[in-house]
Amino acid sequence: MDFLSNTLYVVAAASLVALVLYVYNQQQHGKKQHPIAGTLFNQLLNFHRLHDYMTDLATKYKTYRLITPFRNEVYTSDPANVEYILKTNFENYIKGTYHHDILKDLMGDGIFTVDGDKWREQRKISSYEFSTKVLRDFSSVIFRKNAVKLAHILSESADNNQSRDINDLFMKTTLDSILKIAFGTDLDSMCGSSEEVVRFSNAFDDASALTLRRYVDITWKIKRLFNIGSEAKLKQNVKVVDEFVYKLIQTKTQQMHNRQDYFLVSQFSLLYMAK
Repeated sequence: MDFLSNTLYVVAAASLVALVLYVYNQQQHGKKQHPIAGTLFNQLLNFHRLHDYMTDLATKYKTYRLITPFRNEVYTSDPANVEYILKTNFENYIKGTYHHDILKDLMGDGIFTVDGDKWREQRKISSYEFSTKVLRDFSSVIFRKNAVKLAHILSESADNNQSRDINDLFMKTTLDSILKIAFGTDLDSMCGSSEEVVRFSNAFDDASALTLRRYVDITWKIKRLFNIGSEAKLKQNVKVVDEFVYKLIQTKTQQMHNRQDYFLVSQFSLLYMAK
C-alpha cells in the first residue's frame, strides 16, 4: 500500500473518531452548535476541487463546522459574521500559531502570517505606501495594462479555438501586476517570455498549492521532518522562489545606488517608496 493510501486511512480513521467524540461531548453538555458539514477527510477527498467543495458547503450552510482530529473549525459566508470578524472585533480573531506554522515556509513573517505588533507595523507601512497618490495612479495603470494583455490573450485563443486555463492566467496576471508595483519589474509570466520567469512562476504556483495542502494533511510535519513526499517538493519550490526574489531585490538595490539607474527605479516602485 502506497504512502497516499496510508495517509487517507489515517485521516479517515482519525476524523471518524474525532466526529464521534465531538458529537458525544455535545450531547452530554446539551450545547446548540452550528451544523456539522463534514470532516477533514471530506476536504482531503475533494482537494482537487477544494474551492468548489467549500463553495457548495457555503451555499448550503451560511455558517457550519468541519471536524478534524485535533481541532474543530467554523466556516462562515454570512456577511454579518464576516464584518464582525474582519472589522468590528478584528483583534479577537488572530491567525495564531496554527496558520503561522503552515504558511511560514513560503510567506515568512509577512503581514498574512503574523499578529499583534508585527502585523500592526507592516499594516502601517503598507497602508501608508498605498495611500500615496502617485502609487495609486501607477497601480491603476499597471492593472489596466495587464487586464488588456489578458483580454488579448483570451481573444487570440478564442479566434484560434484554443482552450486556456483561466485560473492560471488570472494568477499570472496578478503576479505580473504585483511584481511590477513592488519592484518595478516586468515579469511577463502571462506570455512566458523568460525561462527564469517561467521557472519562478511554476515554483510559486506549486509552492502555494503544496502549502494549501498542509491544511488537510495531518502528516505534513512528519514529512517535513524527514524531507519526503510533498514537503520535499515544497522545500525545493520555496528555494526557487527565494532565490528569484532575493536576486531581484539585490538587483534593484544596486540600481538605487547607481545614479544612471536611480530615476528608473525610484520613479515607480514600492521597494523605493518603502526605502
